[in-house]
Amino acid sequence: MAGDTKDTTRKFTVINSEESIMRAEVATVYQALAEKGYNPINQLVGYILSGDPTYITTHNNARVIIGSIERDDLLAAMLKDYLEIK
Repeated sequence: MAGDTKDTTRKFTVINSEESIMRAEVATVYQALAEKGYNPINQLVGYILSGDPTYITTHNNARVIIGSIERDDLLAAMLKDYLEIK
């Protein structure tokens, strides 16, 4: 029957608020690194691999912000996003 919605399935996606907050925080850190003339990707990779906060500038409180994120949570979120796993 045309127009019958009983047989259709709607997809409902809930955005994980913690991951959304983490994404915004990393974007802030990225911007601070760029503003100071660093290569943000290289600096973030260095930080994630080593845990050494000196890879992150103190500009705009970026070092404090990145320090509030668990590196393993960040890596897991990045991997999920890369593999497009929801």
